[in-house]
Formats: sequence, C-alpha cells, structure tokens
Amino acid sequence: MLDYEKTRNFQFADVRHAYTSRDSILYALGIGLGADPLDRNELPFVYEKNQLAVPSMASVLASPGFWMRENKALGIDALKLVHGEQSVTLHRTLPAAGTVIGRTRVMRIVDKGEGKGAVIHTEKKLFDEATEQLLATVEQVVFCRGDGGFSKISGGGDEPAPPFEATPERAPDLVIDMTTRPDAALLYRLSGDLNPLHADPAVAEKAGFPKPILHGLATYGIACRALLAHFCGYDARRLRSMRARMSSPVYPGETIRLECWRADGAVAFRARVPERDLLVLTHGRADVAAAA
Repeated sequence: MLDYEKTRNFQFADVRHAYTSRDSILYALGIGLGADPLDRNELPFVYEKNQLAVPSMASVLASPGFWMRENKALGIDALKLVHGEQSVTLHRTLPAAGTVIGRTRVMRIVDKGEGKGAVIHTEKKLFDEATEQLLATVEQVVFCRGDGGFSKISGGGDEPAPPFEATPERAPDLVIDMTTRPDAALLYRLSGDLNPLHADPAVAEKAGFPKPILHGLATYGIACRALLAHFCGYDARRLRSMRARMSSPVYPGETIRLECWRADGAVAFRARVPERDLLVLTHGRADVAAAA
C-alpha cells in the first residue's frame, strides 16, 4: 500500500538531459509531423535547417523515469498505474537541441478511498543548463488504481486539485481528423518511453489489450501538432500552455479526431477515436498568444 510520507517527501535527483537535433526530429516524426515531406510548414520540425522544437516535447525531456516502480519502499502498486493528466507551460521557446536540467517534486497525493484508487500529482521544472533559465513547467497526474484507502493505513493525504474545466456543450468550432500510422508506437517509443506495452503484442495481451497501444503522451503530442497547425500558424512560440486528461488509449493506425472551441486567446479541445466513438482526451485547453 502507498506510504504517504515517503512518497510525498520523495527526493528526486536532478536529471541532466543532453538532446540533439536528431532527438527533436524523432519526436516530431513520432507525433506525425513530416508525413507530407513537401509541406513547408512542417519541414522545420523534421529537418535540421532552421529547426524548430515541438512545445509538447518538454514532457519527455529530463524525465525522472519509472520512479514509482523502481522504489519499492514507497509501497505503490506499479502494475495498476495509469497516466491520468498532463500539462505543459512554456516560459521560453524550447530549443531544438541543448542540455536541460529537470527538477521534479511530488505536489499532491489524494486518497479517493478504498477500492477507488489514489492520485499523485508531480511537477517537473525544466531549466536550460547553460543559462539556468526556466524553460518549462510540466505537471503530470498518475492514477494509482491499487492504492485507494492508504490514508487509513499510513495516514496523510492532500485535498484534491481544482478540476479541469470541461469542454463546451455546443458544437465544436473546428474538427480536425488525423490518421495515425500503424507503426506509430514503435516510432514514438524512440523518444524515451520503452515500455513493452507499446511494442510487444504478448505484453499488451497480458495487460488486457488486443494489441500494443499508443503512448498517452503520443496522443497528447498529436493534439499539440494539430493546435500548432490550426491555431498557431506553426509558430511554436505562440503555444504558451497545453493541458488534457487522458481518458482512453489509442491503437496505432486509428484516427484521432480533435474537436476544438475558440475562447478569448485559448482553445478548449477534446479528442476521440471515431472508429470506436470513444473519447481519448478530455478537458483539454491550450493558451495561444496572438500573432506578432
């Protein structure tokens, strides 16, 4: 069972991550940029000349890794972890290559009750090593399905975070369909998440899936790609922040349909897989700066 005090006060070592132009290109290809090699708008993300980085790549840089699985003393049931929510706030333009320092902390642990799971919120601040400037703040929520009721055993527990605002009830202002590649998970995993659930059919079947699933952060990145294209004119500097709740997995090869609503410098969004009429991202919001 989750140990509140040990987990809440877990000390993360700083993570130094040197990444190259090639890494940024791999990330961009992994979320579907460059599918049309003649698209001059997308070429800067997948070609080293005047290269740009996708803002959502901040989510995979200087990651603390599988710390909940590797530190058994925390008592977390690692087999029942689910990535619940993700947000990225950009303080400066993310370089296409460089060295960054990631500093992570646990912000909140919420006990939803016995049989209902627990929720862990973490925050990662990403600094440029050379200038020591803060580049991005990345927040992640993990749902620990097997750890509800920990407060009765180990004590402690924090108040729930304010909920994300739901998307509007009216029809969306814009609908964007994006087809994913059948090998999308095999390509995206080269950006750091080598969990065999996304590559090995036998592992996927053991976990209850008919085949390997796409990474939740890949779905998140694909949504970022659509926002860049349709609301930022491919200007990565204009995407200031982005958040979403991950509600269901996508299978590589499926269509991701992004439904968007404009609202005073922001975009509310959600994503569904039309082949199964299933929502895969909900409560999405992106803050977009006006064009210069």
